[in-house]
Amino acid sequence: MGYRYMYSRWWFFILSLVAPLLAGSAAIAQDTRQVTEPRIPPSCIHLPAHLMAIDNLLLAKDEGKLDTARIQAALDQCKPGMAVELTPSSGNNAFLSGPLELRTGVTLLIDEGVTLYGSRDPSVYEMQGEGVRPGLCGTIATGAPPAVFPAPQRPAPARGGCRPFLSVNNASNVGIMGDGVIDGRGYAKLLGKDYSWWQMARKAEPRNERYYTPRMIVANHADGLVLYRITLHNSTNFHVSVNGTDGFTAWGVHLLTPTDKTQDARNTDGIDPGSSTNITVAHSWIDNGDDNIAIKTGTTHMSVLDNHFYSGHGMSIGSETFTGDSYLLVDGLTEDHTTSGIRIKSNVTRGGFVHDLTYRNICMRGVKNPIAISPYYTNQTTEGFDDPRYSGNRIPDYKRITLQNVVSSTPGDVLVAGLDDAHRTEITLDGVRIANISPAQVHGRFATVALGPAGSNIDFGGTAVKVLSPDRAATQPAPDATFTCSDQFVPME
Repeated sequence: MGYRYMYSRWWFFILSLVAPLLAGSAAIAQDTRQVTEPRIPPSCIHLPAHLMAIDNLLLAKDEGKLDTARIQAALDQCKPGMAVELTPSSGNNAFLSGPLELRTGVTLLIDEGVTLYGSRDPSVYEMQGEGVRPGLCGTIATGAPPAVFPAPQRPAPARGGCRPFLSVNNASNVGIMGDGVIDGRGYAKLLGKDYSWWQMARKAEPRNERYYTPRMIVANHADGLVLYRITLHNSTNFHVSVNGTDGFTAWGVHLLTPTDKTQDARNTDGIDPGSSTNITVAHSWIDNGDDNIAIKTGTTHMSVLDNHFYSGHGMSIGSETFTGDSYLLVDGLTEDHTTSGIRIKSNVTRGGFVHDLTYRNICMRGVKNPIAISPYYTNQTTEGFDDPRYSGNRIPDYKRITLQNVVSSTPGDVLVAGLDDAHRTEITLDGVRIANISPAQVHGRFATVALGPAGSNIDFGGTAVKVLSPDRAATQPAPDATFTCSDQFVPME
């Protein structure tokens, strides 16, 4: 991990000491657990690699040599509190697998130099069970394409599709750890097809057609889930989707998709928690083809601490927020050429109450939209500045949002908007600077902006946004006058 990682650990220790002293929403807008660096458990079994990847590619003759059965058997037999360890052996460095299911208390541990590859055979991912339509995985749904908005967004889908590569269902204290790699091979042509997973996703985009592809890691009711030091590459779709979970930690995760930057990896979100609470994402590097982090509806008490984002759509909430999102702390984040920086997106077909969000000590460069707080989501990469006039009764409502020490070293568009006067967005800006921003790049309406002691250089004078002068008697701590972004941008690790 090197010096920067050790520095990050020390920074996190300091944060843990000062966090209880913070006033206002920041004191509650975070994971309520005491989160410390995870530990790798002892191994119950060492599974040696039987395959060799050369230049990160498997040989065509090895495509049928699946390790699914022996890995799954080891996971099923391992005692809670121990790990199934995938190890290199006799020059071999690769495992090839279809879907795997993790068990309560068991860690999947991947050693440095080892890669667990996902099969490119869509048939092994097929959903199973009564009433499932076979043959859907790896295809685009037939029939008329669904409308995106207004609701209903899509017709009821056929029962079937793809299972995740790794799944955690009704299992607690599961770990996915190690200095090795999990590679979904989204770039690879599917067996029996003339297209890759990513090419299929892009082909479905123009008409918003449904397509069936595996996600890399999906966890449902997975209290205590931990991802630690693991590297995730080339996911076919979302990398990490966590739902219905109390307690999820991602620490020191390295996520890069696509690894070949000449390729196009649509809809490859990084980490997406939904309907979950007590979440920490810390000391991680995320570079992908969609939202770096996308907080889905029903998520509360989440900390995002000391992370680096690269390609992607930024630190996002939404677009689904209809059951609410609340109590978020983002502290210590660099965003290097993401499309958006701080992004809250929804509309009247999927919105809800989003509140008590604190973003501080954030550095951006090359970000098209440093701040986008929008009730106008239209399924695009970045938000438009005008109300699309959709019909619906799920109203976005954004309250008690604080931005402190937020700096973009390059200019970009800012949008701060509420839906109407009854649902005004309320936000505080304190030490917020967008370099060389012009009046034409500032957009907003139905919003109230309160300026903290350090204020902001964003001029809302040409908008309908109401601006309140700084409250010198405010109890919230003033921003750090020494905060700078001059040495915060580091290469992807």
